[in-house]
Amino acid sequence: MHKTNDLSLKPAMEYNRKNYTDETLMELYKAILLPRMIEEKMLLNLRLGKISKWFSGIGQEAISVGLTKAMADDEYILPMHRNLGVFTSRGIPLDKLFMQLQGSFNGFSKGRERSFHFGTNDYHIVGMISHLGPQLGIADGIALAELLRNNINPNGKKGSKELKITSVFTGDGGTSEGDFHESLNVAAVWDLPVLFIIENNAYGLSTPTSEQYRCKALVDKAIGYGMEAYQIDGNNILEVYDRILTLRNSLKKKPRPILIECMTFRMRGHEEASGVKYVPKELFEKWEVKDPVNNFEKYLLDEGVLKESTIQLIRNKFKIDIEKGLDAAFAQPKITPDTKFEVNDVYAPFEQETIEPIPVVSSPRRFVDAVSDGLKESMKKFPNLVLMGQDIAEYGGVFKVTENFVPEFGKERVRNTPICESAIVGAALGLSIKGYKSMVEMQFADFVTCGFNQIVNNLAKINYRWGQNADVVIRMPTGGGVGAGPFHSQSNEAWFTHVPGLKVVYPATPYDAKGLLISAIEDPNPVLYFEHKALYRSVSSDVPDGYYNLPIGKARLETEGDDVTIITYGMGVYWALNAMKDLPDISADIIDLRSLLPLDYETISASVKKTGKAVILHEDTLFGGIGGEIAAWIGENLFEYLDAPVKRSASLDTPVPFALELEQNFFPKNRFIEQLRELVEY
Repeated sequence: MHKTNDLSLKPAMEYNRKNYTDETLMELYKAILLPRMIEEKMLLNLRLGKISKWFSGIGQEAISVGLTKAMADDEYILPMHRNLGVFTSRGIPLDKLFMQLQGSFNGFSKGRERSFHFGTNDYHIVGMISHLGPQLGIADGIALAELLRNNINPNGKKGSKELKITSVFTGDGGTSEGDFHESLNVAAVWDLPVLFIIENNAYGLSTPTSEQYRCKALVDKAIGYGMEAYQIDGNNILEVYDRILTLRNSLKKKPRPILIECMTFRMRGHEEASGVKYVPKELFEKWEVKDPVNNFEKYLLDEGVLKESTIQLIRNKFKIDIEKGLDAAFAQPKITPDTKFEVNDVYAPFEQETIEPIPVVSSPRRFVDAVSDGLKESMKKFPNLVLMGQDIAEYGGVFKVTENFVPEFGKERVRNTPICESAIVGAALGLSIKGYKSMVEMQFADFVTCGFNQIVNNLAKINYRWGQNADVVIRMPTGGGVGAGPFHSQSNEAWFTHVPGLKVVYPATPYDAKGLLISAIEDPNPVLYFEHKALYRSVSSDVPDGYYNLPIGKARLETEGDDVTIITYGMGVYWALNAMKDLPDISADIIDLRSLLPLDYETISASVKKTGKAVILHEDTLFGGIGGEIAAWIGENLFEYLDAPVKRSASLDTPVPFALELEQNFFPKNRFIEQLRELVEY
């Protein structure tokens, strides 16, 4: 029979029940006891070899449970790996939860994700990735969606006035991440209704907080953001519950972000294998008497709310529920891999409806005008589309793509952002979770490095991980030729063609620029849309008015010939055309890829089979450029049709230089002419 520890002692903390009913207190008790009992069972199973890994939250349950019980069931929470109480308090069936923890197909991620790294919109939970910090920006986006819903919902209709609050967790160690600063700053500037919860458990793995920051308390960081902040006892479930409930109700009336530091202690290792030898014994002794479950149990016994016999009944029921859930999880069959199924789940399903342009209604447009027009047509078609970027509102962006958008669409949908790429890409994903589309403009493609983690680990993987699409387009003004030096001129498209889950589009003509941008915005998957800066005002052609789209993943033939296949994209199309003027005796298929991921292998194959010779031309550097991948594919699949080795023509393997003479030497366009002649004469 269960016996409460040291019943003769009073609770080691002060509880103030205020006007909360006995029923509320009992609900909180059951909610905090369940994750503790699950943990105790899991630690036993770990020792028995039935599970492989466990991140313990013992001693910290009051934060997860107190917060979740104070939030409405349809309000999003973004927990971390010690927040089992969030998942149990949301009522997730234990069998399915345990299947997830065991990596079973019938968990939430089909065996693709570990432990608590999953999300479920049914229970309004968005799980973390291993990188600490990116979840904070996602919370910003979810909260922004709630503010937008007050005016217009994703379907274009008047939204509900009942504002939903978002809560997101981080640890004390995670507050050193750049995402922490960026996300809190964005939330403060935009008055987003987010509760930022810091679980200060004294250690980041083995590094104590004394080696993590110099401020006396983490709540002091809020001052720099003009943000309200509170430090509370994270082991006192009533204090957590009451504070969160009070602040949540306040945020509904006055949206704003709030930082809450919950003081607690991690009673076990970072994960069980790492141990706790680095923690002084006296710290365990100090915090053991502040155990959140035992102390609350003592308090309820003292208050007469709880009886020993009731405790035993609750424990017996939970024990049965846990055993039943584990039995179901352990009985799950091992996953039989299905390669086609796995590959097909990388992207969200999408069947594009082709919309042809009206041929008799067109106007001359420069490349930059076509991009702007594609955005404008999409803003009209999709009232749930939000544009975000540095200086894109009244100023119109550094390249004036969004000039005059604010008067037509308003600042809520055309949003200037602080200089914080990671948080904004995260916010775009948060908007997608709530049914919005978003376009993020990188001021220069080079600056995408500051948001790289969000793109390759969140946007790209989330659909495969738990079926949440990322309806995000990132516009990438790219390329050199304007004497802008190494940090405003890079061609970095190949960084992203290597990442499953992303799509990469790179148009060369104004016609394609408009149609493909519209298609990218239609697509519910994340699209990197590259637009060459040097083409903005140097290239123009007739572009249809109105709304039309073009298929992503389909190349086009710029010219047709029999001697050689030139495979290129972007500025390379114009270099190839100029080369053909200098070599009038050569007849070539010039393939404008238009999309780099997915690639149009069918068009490449048909052309190479016809000509027998192929060269890939791109502005990106040679080593690691997409030309290597295309050349390898041709060699593997079309070898018997080749009359010469496949060539690659690319920029030098150096950074992009500033001086125009050096930059022109960096590019392959002059070398390409000789390479092309050599290939044809082979």
